[in-house]
Amino acid sequence: MENAPHEDLNDLMQRRREEYDELRAMGVQPYAYEFPVDAEAAGILESFSDDDEPRDVGIAGRIMTMRRMGKASFAHIQDHTGKIQIYVKRDEVGDDTYKMWKLLDIGDIVGVKGFVFRTRTGEVSVHAKELVLLAKSLRPIPVPKEKTDEQGNKVVYDQFTDKELRYRKRALDLILNPSVREVFLKRNALVRAMRQFLDGRGYVEVETPVLQPLYGGAAARPFVTHHNALDMTLYLRIADELYLKRLIVGGFHGVYEISKDFRNEGMDRSHNPEFTMMELYVAYKDYRWMMELTEEMLFAINRAVNNSSTAVVGGQEIDFTPPYRRLSMFEAIAEHTGEDLRGKDEAGLREAAKRLHVELEESDGPGRIIDEVFSERVEDKLVQPTFITDYPLELSPLAKKHRSEEGLVERFELYINGQEIANAFSELNDPIDQKERFMEQARLRARGDDEAMTFDEDYVEALEYGMPPTAGLGVGIDRLTMLLTGAESIRDVILFPTMRPEK
Repeated sequence: MENAPHEDLNDLMQRRREEYDELRAMGVQPYAYEFPVDAEAAGILESFSDDDEPRDVGIAGRIMTMRRMGKASFAHIQDHTGKIQIYVKRDEVGDDTYKMWKLLDIGDIVGVKGFVFRTRTGEVSVHAKELVLLAKSLRPIPVPKEKTDEQGNKVVYDQFTDKELRYRKRALDLILNPSVREVFLKRNALVRAMRQFLDGRGYVEVETPVLQPLYGGAAARPFVTHHNALDMTLYLRIADELYLKRLIVGGFHGVYEISKDFRNEGMDRSHNPEFTMMELYVAYKDYRWMMELTEEMLFAINRAVNNSSTAVVGGQEIDFTPPYRRLSMFEAIAEHTGEDLRGKDEAGLREAAKRLHVELEESDGPGRIIDEVFSERVEDKLVQPTFITDYPLELSPLAKKHRSEEGLVERFELYINGQEIANAFSELNDPIDQKERFMEQARLRARGDDEAMTFDEDYVEALEYGMPPTAGLGVGIDRLTMLLTGAESIRDVILFPTMRPEK
């Protein structure tokens, strides 16, 4: 059945549908089932030698440029490794195939069987003996164009560079900006290296629920949904922590999970509501041991991704070589603001925040005030890897009390290039203390803190069976990918980031 003209189609799209109809009328299937590919663009270009006998190849890719010249044509096709030129001659492929070829456009995907040769202009190309249409592109692709200015310089225009549009139309972004693919290949290498590191130490990768009857493990607002069959409210997880620690109670020595978490919060260059975390829990260890493991792991991952001990972010070279600097939160605040907040009551903390021009909410308690001062006045100054340790108890309801500092917990966060990359505790394993912390969180919620944790009685019950001393670690995969690839925004390292609705 032929496509009738559509009022909502522009002229180019309408023409491509007419070509689609003509191809079908010729007996050409516009969308093939398969094609025997045995070569790739990059491999052909790298391995070609003028001294070799002509080599037959089967290659497939998307047409990115076309130059038709009567009975012969040149085109460049792009596969996942790069671009290569093809040469299509009517006398070689036959009249019917060449008639089909004349109905193809930039963006169409073709399969080519032929031999590799070098043209008179010196370009390694594939001389087509057979040509097959694999997928007709019904929507024009805005391919960048080049022209030469009066000084002989090449100028590229009509590039697909609008960031907002690229995030919304990632498939088109990947077609037109192949370098984007490299970021996600590095992300893949990062996750593989992390798994290899953890598996090599005998830790077990597990899966825990995404839909949870209670959310916990972090200070965040959840996404809420409803289970119709059970008629109950469920929450998308904000962290994996409480389930993973149940497994430590159950006898696992070390467990980790690489998973999607969801937090119903704002979006900026380092926050996306849906993000990827790695959480690790190891029995009989503490946060000081976890610092050393974290250093070793990040050094190994950067080696795997960048083949270097360093990475360049925004022109700044980051050195991942251990050991990393260690500062308590109070020391870091004093160093970068001149304010010593240790020992101050809430009134004193509010006065210090006011001097530092840090805005606070009425519901903010002492711990939250200290955290706000740190976030506003210190974080962005921590460029080289730095462990910030020993947080106020109020901020960390799942961490053990500090063994020597009253009012603090054994916790660290790793900051690199002004961003939190990792968070870790000596995990709280005293069920009585944990119950009291949950009750304090309930009081904070009553004061108006909607990010305070919920009371998880089942988790407290699990602790009552006995959990060994445990070190826990969370690493943000998206932010770590930003670091190792030099990306400026978290949207650059998430294939399909959350976007505001288009108007």
